[in-house]
Amino acid sequence: MNSGVLRDHGLRVTGPRIAVLDAVARLPHSDTLGLIAEVRGSLPSVSVQAVYDVLRTLTDVGLVRRIEPAGHPARYERRVGDNHHHVVCRACGVLEDVDCALGSAPCLEPSTTNGFTIETAEVTYWGLCPTCQALPARPADDVGQP
Repeated sequence: MNSGVLRDHGLRVTGPRIAVLDAVARLPHSDTLGLIAEVRGSLPSVSVQAVYDVLRTLTDVGLVRRIEPAGHPARYERRVGDNHHHVVCRACGVLEDVDCALGSAPCLEPSTTNGFTIETAEVTYWGLCPTCQALPARPADDVGQP
């Protein structure tokens, strides 16, 4: 199936591209290091640079979305084209999808566009996940630290 998706987007079908696309589908919101480990499970000889290159290519053609929450490594997902948003736990860094805030894409109407044509809106909500909420309180300066 992924070979057809790659061809439909004008890409050559290669082992690393299929392996990375599969890994992103299995592990949504994973960072590059997690994806490298996952890809090496099925393609042990793949290089770190190859995975970075494939992620960039897949992002460029719109097959993968790169998410960059402040203070965290970039993460990747296959859910593209619906302009959904994300919520990030300040304590443990877990990231989850949040559907569009209001109405249809781009979800939010800015008070001014400064002449821009708005195509998408990217919103990141920050808070504490249910697991971290259940933990004993930590000093404020420890929040967000591993």
